[in-house]
Amino acid sequence: MSGFNKVVNDYNAALAGLDNNMTLMVGGFGLCGIPEGLIQRVHDMGVTGLTCISNNAGVDGFGLGILLEKRQISTMIASYVGENALFEELSISGEMDVILTPQGSLAEKIRAGGAGIPAFYTATGYGTPVGDDKEVREFDGRPYIMETALTADFALVKAWKADTMGNLIYRKTTQNFNPMMATAGKITVAEVEEIVEAGELDPDHIHTPGIYVQRVIQGNFEKRIERRTVRS
Repeated sequence: MSGFNKVVNDYNAALAGLDNNMTLMVGGFGLCGIPEGLIQRVHDMGVTGLTCISNNAGVDGFGLGILLEKRQISTMIASYVGENALFEELSISGEMDVILTPQGSLAEKIRAGGAGIPAFYTATGYGTPVGDDKEVREFDGRPYIMETALTADFALVKAWKADTMGNLIYRKTTQNFNPMMATAGKITVAEVEEIVEAGELDPDHIHTPGIYVQRVIQGNFEKRIERRTVRS
């Protein structure tokens, strides 16, 4: 990688500098739009004590679920547990701290972090455990709680296409949390399906400008579908 060329050719280079006790944002919603290869590399590196910010923690044995198996995540900031039995077990046992956050608030906390906004007020969560110990102010007679922004040492995102300068295009629902997280990481690494030369992407179609992205790697994706069977 040199100059404006953000492309790296292996996962060691993509995650160079990731260490124990760092904060990690990981894009995706369930298994949709997750950076599968980057997650696998974090698993293989064996880093521990991670604070992980993601909508959920994948499923047992796939996605972020493989980091739970090795107890690499010490704190999980997420919106829901999903179908991950190990996530539930670690949370209930207290082996892993879990900070459940309303999904819209989680998205806005990440967006605010990327925009340099330290905090904002929202009515969501007022009068519930979500609002415990948080500052409350009234606007037009309605109480709001203050939520603080989120940033991360590394943001791992998945995109459909990238150019060599790191401009990204996401495809359909795989956008989910990825565009917001791409702005909120000190180092943002994008795992993509296709890389083209600079200038080949239509500027009107770019979702994340390359200024937010430090590294791009082309991956191979299983794209497993999350489904639950309740009867034969």
